[in-house]
Amino acid sequence: MAERIKTDVCIIGAGSGGLSVAAGAVQMGASVVLLEGHKMGGDCLNYGCVPSKALLHAGKTAMGWDDAHDHVRQTIATIEPHDSVERFEGLGVRVITEYGQFISPKEVQAGEYIIEARRFVISTGSSPFVPPIPGIENVPYETNETIFELKDKPDHLLIIGGGPIGLEMAQAHRRLGCEVTVIEGAKALGRDDPEMAAHVLEALRAEGIAIEEEALAAEIRGEAGAIEVEVKDGRVFKGTHLLMAVGRKPNTDKLNLEVAGIEPTRAGIKVDASLRTTNKKVYAIGDVAGGLQFTHVAGYHAGVIIRSMLFGLPSKQRTDHIPWATYTAPELAQIGLTEDEARKTHGDKLEVARFDFAGNDRAIATQQAKGLIKVMIVKGRPVGVSIVGPGAGEMITLWALAIANRLKMGQIAGMVAPYPTMAEISKRAAGAYFSPRLFDNPTVKRVVGFVQKFIP
Repeated sequence: MAERIKTDVCIIGAGSGGLSVAAGAVQMGASVVLLEGHKMGGDCLNYGCVPSKALLHAGKTAMGWDDAHDHVRQTIATIEPHDSVERFEGLGVRVITEYGQFISPKEVQAGEYIIEARRFVISTGSSPFVPPIPGIENVPYETNETIFELKDKPDHLLIIGGGPIGLEMAQAHRRLGCEVTVIEGAKALGRDDPEMAAHVLEALRAEGIAIEEEALAAEIRGEAGAIEVEVKDGRVFKGTHLLMAVGRKPNTDKLNLEVAGIEPTRAGIKVDASLRTTNKKVYAIGDVAGGLQFTHVAGYHAGVIIRSMLFGLPSKQRTDHIPWATYTAPELAQIGLTEDEARKTHGDKLEVARFDFAGNDRAIATQQAKGLIKVMIVKGRPVGVSIVGPGAGEMITLWALAIANRLKMGQIAGMVAPYPTMAEISKRAAGAYFSPRLFDNPTVKRVVGFVQKFIP
C-alpha cells in the first residue's frame, strides 16, 4: 500500500529551477518534498551548460581528446555535491528518487508514495528534440545527452542545427582535432543580431568549420563511421558521426497533466504571468514553462514563485531583463531587443550607440581587440544590448542590472571602471551616446563660451 505524505510544497524535477525552489522554501520554513527519477542537477549539470563549457575550455587550452573528457567528468563531479540528494536532505528536504505523476488535481504519485501538497511545482525541464527526418531511425546519432560520453574522437562530425548548442559543440570538437560540418536549415544563430552573428560565423569558418546555411536536412543514411546527410537542394554532406542539435522539447510525458487539469501547449505547459498553470495549486518553471530555455531563467522563475507561494505576495515574471550568451570564441551576448527588433518597436525614437573593442586599451594589450557592442536606447534608457567579442557573457551582466532597474544611460556613463579593463567598453558605449549631445551641440558651446568669458 502506498505511503501518503502531506507537505507544503512538492517539486517535480531536480534541475536548476527545482533545486532553487527546494533550497529556498525549506530554509524559509516550508516543508518540501522533491521528486527526481533521473539525475540530480538535471540537464544543465549533466548534459548541458556545465559539460559543454568544460569541453569548450578543453578545446581552448589544446587538451587531448582523453584529457578533455576527463576534464568534463571532473568538472561535473566537482559540482555534483552541491546538487546531491545528501545536501538537500541535510537542508531538510525530503528527496524521493522516483518520477512523479499526477493522480488527481491535488495529488502526485512517485513510486510507492502519494504526495498531497498545498502547492506543486513542475520543473521537469526539456530534452533534445530529434525531428523525424527520413532515415534518422536507421542511423546512429548523438544528442547533448550522449555527445560527452564519446570514447573515440570523431574524424568528421556532422552537426544538424546552427544554434548556440550546435556552434559551441562545433568549435569545441574542431579545436580537439575533428573535422566539423554544421548543417543549418535557415540562418546560423538566426535568433541573434545578424551583424553580431556574422562576427562569430566568420571566426568559426576561419578555424576550418564548414557552416552550411539554407540547408534543410531531407534524408539521413549510412551507418556508424559513414553517415550522409542530404539536404533539400540536393547537397550531400558526409561524415563519421552525427550530432542532432536542432532544439528542445518539454518533458511532460510522464506527468499525466490531464488528470490534474493542467493545460499543455506545444512549447510546454500553459502558465500565466505568475507562472501558475490552469490548476492554481500548480506552478511550472524553467524550460517546461514554454518560454526562454536557459538555466538562469529557471533560477529566476524560482524566485518569482517563492514570493507567491511562501508569502502570498503578488509576483510576476518579466523577460525584458533576461540576458543570454553563446560561449563560442568570440562570445555572443544579448539582452532585450536587437537592433532590428528595436527599430520595429520604437521606430524613430530609437538611438543606437556603438563602440568597437579596438578602441579599448586592455583589449589591445591582451590581443582581444576584435569585437563590438551596440546599445539600443529609447528616451535615454537602454532597451537592448548586443555584444560580440571576448568576455561578452560577462559584460552583458552590467546591462542586465541596468535594464532590470530601468537605469538611464547617464548612470552608466557615471560609472568609474578601473583602467585598463574590458569593463570600460560598456562605459565607452554610454559615452558614444552622449558625445554628439556634448561635442556637437551649439548650445553647449555657447554656454562654455559664456562661462569662459564672464566668470573668473
